[in-house]
Amino acid sequence: MEGNLVIVESPAKAKTIQKFLGEGYVVKSSFGHIRDLQDNKLSVDIEHGFKPEYVIPADKKKVVAELKKAASGARTVWLASDEDREGEAISWHLSETLGLDHERTKRIVFHEITKDAIQHAIQNPRDIDINLVNAQQARRVLDRLVGFELSPILWRKIQRGLSAGRVQSVALRLVVEREKEIIAFDSTPYYKVDGVFEAGGAKVKGTLDTRFDDAESARAFLEDSVGASYSIASIEKKEAARHPAPPFTTSTLQQEAARKLHFPVSLTMRVAQSLYERGIITYMRTDSTNLSSLAIGASRKYISENFGPEYSHTRQYRTHSKGAQEAHEAIRPTFIGNTEIEGTAQEQKLYSLIWKRTLASQMEDARVLNTTIKVASDKRSEKFTIQASEVLFDGFLKLYIESADDESADDGNMPVPALNAGDCLTAVAVTAEGKFSQPPYRYSEAALVKKLEELGIGRPSTYAPTISTLTTGRGYLVKSDISGRKVPVTNFSLKGGKISESRGSETIGAERGKLMPQEIGMIVSDYLVENFPGIMDYDFTANVEKDFDRIAEGELEWNSLISDFYGGFHKKVEETISNGQYSRVERVLGTDPSDGKQVIAKFGQYGAYVQKGDGDDRQSASLAKGQLIENLTLEEALELFRLPRTAGQMDGTDVIVTKGRFGPYIKFGDRNISIPKGKDPLSISLEECEALIRKAEEAPAANQVIREFPASDISIVNGRYGPYLKHAGKNYKLPKGSDAAALTEEECRKIVESGEPTSKYRRRRK
Repeated sequence: MEGNLVIVESPAKAKTIQKFLGEGYVVKSSFGHIRDLQDNKLSVDIEHGFKPEYVIPADKKKVVAELKKAASGARTVWLASDEDREGEAISWHLSETLGLDHERTKRIVFHEITKDAIQHAIQNPRDIDINLVNAQQARRVLDRLVGFELSPILWRKIQRGLSAGRVQSVALRLVVEREKEIIAFDSTPYYKVDGVFEAGGAKVKGTLDTRFDDAESARAFLEDSVGASYSIASIEKKEAARHPAPPFTTSTLQQEAARKLHFPVSLTMRVAQSLYERGIITYMRTDSTNLSSLAIGASRKYISENFGPEYSHTRQYRTHSKGAQEAHEAIRPTFIGNTEIEGTAQEQKLYSLIWKRTLASQMEDARVLNTTIKVASDKRSEKFTIQASEVLFDGFLKLYIESADDESADDGNMPVPALNAGDCLTAVAVTAEGKFSQPPYRYSEAALVKKLEELGIGRPSTYAPTISTLTTGRGYLVKSDISGRKVPVTNFSLKGGKISESRGSETIGAERGKLMPQEIGMIVSDYLVENFPGIMDYDFTANVEKDFDRIAEGELEWNSLISDFYGGFHKKVEETISNGQYSRVERVLGTDPSDGKQVIAKFGQYGAYVQKGDGDDRQSASLAKGQLIENLTLEEALELFRLPRTAGQMDGTDVIVTKGRFGPYIKFGDRNISIPKGKDPLSISLEECEALIRKAEEAPAANQVIREFPASDISIVNGRYGPYLKHAGKNYKLPKGSDAAALTEEECRKIVESGEPTSKYRRRRK
């Protein structure tokens, strides 16, 4: 035996580490977990201490065989999976499955992939931490028990193909409860009064300290203000400090990337993982805001040399999130001096964000002067308030400003001239605008992550897959823009001693890129809250995370945690299955004024729909994306009956626009052509339909073979959703931007070796 075998999870990570270790070391990838619970079975031995029944998936048998062969010929095997519970479990599974000799096996960990970090890890190996492994096993087994026992109930009581999960169902509940708050919200009108004043040759804007409930009161205020004189009643100036935000944790990176870069949470994690595996940033799954002394020293040096020593302020932040686990560093650049990197546009943007946030955390506070000016009138007792802010020393603001959810466009940082109490001001204009109180904001992906973290639900590694499961995996939630509803208002303006009226509109409830529950999400959440309140309780989910932490610390046996939970849970499952109660959602909306038939919104086998009339002449139509039975109006329901509609004729055949289970489509003879997102089926023109039909006719037929390489058993096939690669009975996605017709045999082999087969539809439906 000779040489060293290093096993990591991903090929990209293996490539980076191989570069640092050089000769004498062979670095191979396990491509993630090599063992897991079985797909279509519970795979947990309940009678014998909840022992997991692990299997090697078919697509991992070749990898396992290669690793076993490499390990048998190595003097030392180094297990170098990630430094967290999931990584520790991967190392344990490797050790167990490959039958590694304890004397020849060493576990190494590092939170950045740099030469110094790798060499330090090699010099300081340790054994596999079985407590961390057990914490991961506890999570996996508990989640399997919950999902495997709840999902069949949902199939039987609501609809087949549904799923539930310990974390995902609680996250769903948060979004559903917020939607119910919005539905129940009663938006009330009010009038906001603003004044524009001239002083010292400059114009400043102030807002009245009183809101009026109706147009009569607002107009009366303006009438009383005709010919009014204004003066400064008081000026208050306060100097304040603004502190920089801590370096990024997983959740704060997800939140800020969503706000500043408009990245979905899942994209942020994919890009961050790529940066980590290339050795560009530290480990991207962390609760910690801690920075190493090396990073702090490098930051101090860079700031002093590039901004000046007065901009440097060394800080060490404490982690405040509930149940923060492994003692990692915050997410930071591995080398502070690298201001830019090579890579995709997304990688460069995310790296720049991480770099700026890290540097800013070590910069001096900003000093600002906040000024509040009260303006009085000689005609009314109400006062106008002018807010202004002046930056005295920019400090960290020179480099970075943290964003906030649902920021207001008016930041109050307008300059004001030198003014004193008693100074007179000239009113240029006073306006009273009709407004409406706005309902609570829906959750964005970033806001949902923030709320989950505040409640102590889930951990850094779970946020992205949880949101992905709820949106793309199960369709319980959709991410969409909400146009809101426009309400007419009357506005008033006092200018030049005259009051004028104007008509306008105010939009209520408009939002962009927010998470909305689909009807099926509402039904599933309500059903689980009613029948399994313990599982859906926020505190229960958070306390389970604390128990996982205790297992990781060796303070609690993982089997006992599962045992304590399972008895009562399983009994409740059996009771719920045996009772005859089913989820029923039905709401009468009214009658169609054109024919007097009753219109009802229901939920059926294929989702939410509206029905008009009874018997043989009844009509039905599916609800559109984002529509809910709970707040659907009669007018909106009647619009849905406009489909199917005939857009016209093409080559003597009717072009029919209609809607099915998978969205709107065009029916042309015996062909069905999908209508792309963004096109309204109610208004799409005949010309647009013709273009889509012609395009579909020109496209290659589904399942047509584009290229074949018989020697490698590889073929490139055109599928329903575009070209894909087929090898040994399995399908593989082509990398984004690939030209299917130009791929070489060698390039195809690399796709197979570095990628994982796509899952079959029947497996996703388990």
